[in-house]
Amino acid sequence: MSTHSCRKGLLTAGRFIALVAFLLFSIGPLLWIITTSLKSTDEIYTFPIKYIPSHPSFESYRKLFSFADFGMYITNSLLVTVSGSIGAVFFSMFGGYALSRRKSRRSNKVLLLVLYFTQTVPTFILMVPLYTMVVKFHGTDNLTVLSVIYMVTVLAFCTIMAKSFFDRIPESLEEAAIIDGCTTTQALFRVVMPLVLPGIVAVFSFAFTNIWNELFIAIMFISSSSKMTVPIALNSFISKAGISWDIMSAGLVMALLPTMIIFAVGQKYIVAGLTDGGVKG
Repeated sequence: MSTHSCRKGLLTAGRFIALVAFLLFSIGPLLWIITTSLKSTDEIYTFPIKYIPSHPSFESYRKLFSFADFGMYITNSLLVTVSGSIGAVFFSMFGGYALSRRKSRRSNKVLLLVLYFTQTVPTFILMVPLYTMVVKFHGTDNLTVLSVIYMVTVLAFCTIMAKSFFDRIPESLEEAAIIDGCTTTQALFRVVMPLVLPGIVAVFSFAFTNIWNELFIAIMFISSSSKMTVPIALNSFISKAGISWDIMSAGLVMALLPTMIIFAVGQKYIVAGLTDGGVKG
C-alpha cells in the first residue's frame, strides 16, 4: 500500500472518530434527560450515579400530565406557535417575492439592508418599549397578542429566507404564464408558489422552532397559569425548595418532541435557505 493511500486512510479514520465523538458529545445531554425521565425518584438521587434506570417507569410523565397539567401548556404553545408561524409564512412570502422581483429599486435594497440589521439587535433591548406599547393597548396576558408579537420577531429573517428561495425561480416562468393569459397574481399562485413549496416548509420550520422555544417574551406578557406556554411551565418547575428532576426531565422530553419533528422534516430546506441567503442576499 502506498504512503498516500495510508495517509488518506488515516485521515478518513480520524474524521470518522472525530464525528462519532462529536455526536456522542452532542446527544449526551439528550440521552441523560431521557433516562432521567424514566428513573424513579430514588434512582435519580442515588450515589454512585445510575446512568441507566433499573426499572424504567413512566411515572414522571403521569405526574407531569396529572398534577402539573402539562397538556394545557402544550395546547397553549401549539396555538401560539402554529398561528405565529403561519402568519410569518404568509407575510414573509409576499415580502420575499417583492424583494426578489424588484432587485433594481434602491428602496428595496435599503429595505433588505434594514432586515439584515434587525438581526443584530438583541431582543431584550426592545422589551421595555414593547411592553409599554402592549400595556397601553391592554394586550397583556393574551395568547393572541403573544402570537402576533412572536410573528413580528421572526418576520424579518423569514422574509430574508423567503427571498432566497424566490431568487431560485427564473422570472421567465412567470413571463411565459402571463403570455399564456395568466395575470401576475395567477402566475404567482399557479406557477411560482408550487415551485417554492420547499421554501414555505423552511420558513415555517424556522419560525416554529424559534417561537416554540422562546421564554423571555412569554414571561413578560403572560401572567395567569391557565395561559402559560411550555417554556414558562418548565421555568415554573424551578422553586426555592428545589427542582423535581423527574418531572422536569419528562417535561423537557415532551417539549423537545415537536421541534425535533418539525426540524427533521424541514432541516434540509432551512440549510438551503441559509446558504442561498448568504450567497445571494
